[in-house]
Amino acid sequence: SLKPLESVSDSNTRPAPVLTAAPVRALVDEQVSIRGHFLPLHCPVTLHARMHSDEGDLWESFAHYNADERGTFITRDPSVGGSYLGCEPMGLFWSMQPAPGGREGLRLRKKSVESPYTVHVSLLEGHVSTSEGQWSELAAVTVERWYIAPGVKRIEINQNGLVGTLFIPPGPGPFPAMLDLWGMGGGLQEYRSSLLASKGYVSFSLAYFGHKDLPGPPNCINVGDSYFKAAFLLLQDHPQVVSDRVGIIGLSFGCYLTLRIPTKTGVKVRHEAYFINLSNVFGTFNSWFLDHQIEERLRSAGKSHLLTRLSYPGAGHLIEPPYSPSKLITMWGGHPALHAAAQEDAWKKILDYLEKNLRS
Repeated sequence: SLKPLESVSDSNTRPAPVLTAAPVRALVDEQVSIRGHFLPLHCPVTLHARMHSDEGDLWESFAHYNADERGTFITRDPSVGGSYLGCEPMGLFWSMQPAPGGREGLRLRKKSVESPYTVHVSLLEGHVSTSEGQWSELAAVTVERWYIAPGVKRIEINQNGLVGTLFIPPGPGPFPAMLDLWGMGGGLQEYRSSLLASKGYVSFSLAYFGHKDLPGPPNCINVGDSYFKAAFLLLQDHPQVVSDRVGIIGLSFGCYLTLRIPTKTGVKVRHEAYFINLSNVFGTFNSWFLDHQIEERLRSAGKSHLLTRLSYPGAGHLIEPPYSPSKLITMWGGHPALHAAAQEDAWKKILDYLEKNLRS
């Protein structure tokens, strides 16, 4: 049976509970280990994580643990309830959802990469699964999650019609580079580019739709192939870029552009590694057919070895950097745990792929 958290016999001998995190400051794709110490043996406790988005919305998650025979637990242990179940070392982060009573239809996207997400993690008595009511907070720790490493330069680009943000890794270079294209959500998303720069790649996040500095109505794409060609050449001609080691990465509609740019604009992309598709297929026949068309055409040209296609059953549409919270079920499809596993695996394979084909 579970022992109560406090008893007369041990209250004067056991140190107060302590919650630790390592590291307390890390990039968002790095794992954080959270550990509870000095708890009564086998007692039930809850980890409650909460943070505010850049827009001020509260996101939170819960995980239920039972202290072991030494009065400790760690987030590598199985969660027995809350926002996720089982051994999920980073479940406390990827399972975050908007707090009850908040705005509807939220998607967590970092607006300012020059500041971190600050996650407050509380250790609570018993198994708690709601943010309502009064809790007994036993201990707490704060963790910073960054999309940009120290020394990475952020440069806003608004010249010759191009709109975007360039990120340059620390050091003299020259570096391989990536043109970063997002989907029909529009605007300018910087967080993947800043993370790529933190891994040693000059990265150019390009706005092409729904941005105030682009021509025409905000709900239409009003740039053509020459716009994307100019963005690629800006990277290729940059003094801190290795000109023949420039790749393209896309998500959602950006994946279409990663295919179009090399075939329609005349730019010379390194042939063995020119694009990465981060739009997971989850049951749409048109998407399935396109994948097989690409595979068949490469095979008929004797170049099937250039294609690596990853499939993640149960994942949603948008494969983003790992441990990113997503409101998946109602908006983008998929199961949160399977989607989180897909994001973690895909990001590792992306970095391995870039290391092999653009850096070596």
